[in-house]
Amino acid sequence: MFPMADQLVGGVFPMADQLVNGVFPMAGPSGRAPTIDDVKPSTDAPKLLARFLASFWTPTTRSMRGWAMASVVVNAGITVTGAGVRVTASGLGCPTWPRCTPDSFIPVAHPEVSPLNMAVEFGNRLLTFLVLAVGVACVLAALRLAPRRTSLVRLAWLQPVGIVAQALWGGLVVNTMLNPFTVGTHYLISSGLIAACWLLYARAGEGDGPVLRVAHGDIRRLGHGLLAAVFALLVIGVVVSGTGPHSGDAMASRFDLDIEAVARLHADMAYVVVGLTFALLFALHVTNAPRPARRAAMGLFGVELLQGVIGYTQYFLAVPAALVLLHVLGSTVVWIAALRVVTSLRTRDRTDSPVSHSPTEAAAAV
Repeated sequence: MFPMADQLVGGVFPMADQLVNGVFPMAGPSGRAPTIDDVKPSTDAPKLLARFLASFWTPTTRSMRGWAMASVVVNAGITVTGAGVRVTASGLGCPTWPRCTPDSFIPVAHPEVSPLNMAVEFGNRLLTFLVLAVGVACVLAALRLAPRRTSLVRLAWLQPVGIVAQALWGGLVVNTMLNPFTVGTHYLISSGLIAACWLLYARAGEGDGPVLRVAHGDIRRLGHGLLAAVFALLVIGVVVSGTGPHSGDAMASRFDLDIEAVARLHADMAYVVVGLTFALLFALHVTNAPRPARRAAMGLFGVELLQGVIGYTQYFLAVPAALVLLHVLGSTVVWIAALRVVTSLRTRDRTDSPVSHSPTEAAAAV
């Protein structure tokens, strides 16, 4: 009946409600009835759990990339812990496979095996299940991503399949008594899995259009040559590891090679890699390439220099176990940094790939 009065109370003077109920609360019962939110304990745990489940069940492009990066991390981590098994002489801590001992899948007292070595080896085997779980999450996220991208699904499937193959190869490593060939191949398979994980991460942030160069074609070819050189460096490093100490167990065989010669070859290949990296960095700078590519090359160059310091230090200190472990970590980081360089030299057009929405968001849009 008096709209002007309502406007004055609710619109022109909104401070009235605040004076009564907010800034200057008056004594007496509140005008608002209590709700369940006033009495239930506040916790973020259910929200965190819901967000975690949604990250792969109703994924977005961002959560897809998050799982891909998680897979890179766990695969790199188990590569380093595998080296930890070797330098602690725990390679045959569980002398059988798939059982830890002939009669048990879990560690039990064994007269010929140290409990510590058994725990180290068994712990590394358990980490395989974490790596597999992350790989399965990547597959679910790729399958549930809307619209589904075949390229991501294929890359995601490489992870659980590769992890199972890696586990089976690990059984061969044990059954061959840590033959240096099988041990080295074990490491190289992990490097391949890391490459697949990184490619999934990079492709999830791109569209499905044709490849677009962000640098000159010759610079891209230089980047590919650099990646091949880094992989060759890893292979020679495997040969050095299979020739030198830290075999994983006193019963393990070694390559019948001159350790000085293979170590010198490894150092020479490292110089080639550093030289190619410097050449790529210089080419990217003089051609004014995009900043992400230049930053990736600079990051690789810095990691290589640090890895060189670790390598020479461990050589002159007679290859202590701790530095060997650090060197394996460094080689894994160098490999990831080289992959980052190559993927930074190209992109894919997003116009051919619609913006990804989770299945829930797609259904809501309909």
